[in-house]
Amino acid sequence: MDYQELPDRFLVAIGGNATHPAGSKDTAEGQIAIANATGRALLPLMELDNKLVITHGNGPVVGKILMRQIIAQGRVKPSKLDICVAHSQGEIAYLLMQALENTLREAGNPRHVVCLLTQVEVDPDDLAFKNPMKPIGNFYTEEEAQELKKQFGWIMQEDANRGWRHVVPSPEPRHIVDISLIRAVTERGAICIAGGGGGIPVVRNTKGARKGIEAVIDKDLTSALMANVLGIEHMMILTSVPRVAIHFGTQKERGLDNISLSELQSYHAEGHFSPGSMGPKVEAAIRFLKRGGKSVIIAALEEALPALRGEAGTRITKN
Repeated sequence: MDYQELPDRFLVAIGGNATHPAGSKDTAEGQIAIANATGRALLPLMELDNKLVITHGNGPVVGKILMRQIIAQGRVKPSKLDICVAHSQGEIAYLLMQALENTLREAGNPRHVVCLLTQVEVDPDDLAFKNPMKPIGNFYTEEEAQELKKQFGWIMQEDANRGWRHVVPSPEPRHIVDISLIRAVTERGAICIAGGGGGIPVVRNTKGARKGIEAVIDKDLTSALMANVLGIEHMMILTSVPRVAIHFGTQKERGLDNISLSELQSYHAEGHFSPGSMGPKVEAAIRFLKRGGKSVIIAALEEALPALRGEAGTRITKN
């Protein structure tokens, strides 16, 4: 897929660690600076005459929302995890929406950016509720993790040799509520931010009534499902690392540039991709391609344009 021949429908999934990288300042000014940098990175794509959907992760932010609640619980009753997801979805999307539009205006482009609060239905009997594996929040030392486990009852796991993190249930996305509205927004020419944090997890009863359930859905799996349902054939996953790698974190580490679906499936089966970091991105790419997608690019946020040109990142195709 050449940069000059980009399709008229495209989905970009921005990782939570890309919008809130390790070491970033936990201030409004710091978050605004990151959102502005995201706008600059995505400007070439936003200026194309395309139907563009943007999703984003929330792992670091929703974890910090939980931590704030724990600290303040003596004065304010904590919210359920699904409400925290909604909180993070609105917070991140607001900053992205403003930054993307400001970037477009500076370039003289009148295109609008719209954010849709997105619910995603899951199965209440999903096995993920018995086996929490989704890492959220900060990285901690093992000693800090054990203290948090003792103090708050959190389940803590090591995350890809980078430290310890709080893990929560991450059920499979089954249905994106009101996806027709996402289609309608993009058909009118606006950029649509949707499915933030994988969507607000909800379950539906036999009468069709929905209620929230405590979990954090993987945003890459939701993004792949959303793209497939919308008939989008090309997807980009932007994260905090330059490309997919095998033997990650070892002396044998090797980055992957262009790779076929079958090759990626083989590496995935061999266990090269951590379930807490690159694993869900690889799984999402596999599902997307097997359900009708044509290509997936996985790259660093700041290298979005070079990745589109085939000069950076990992490009995965069916053949």
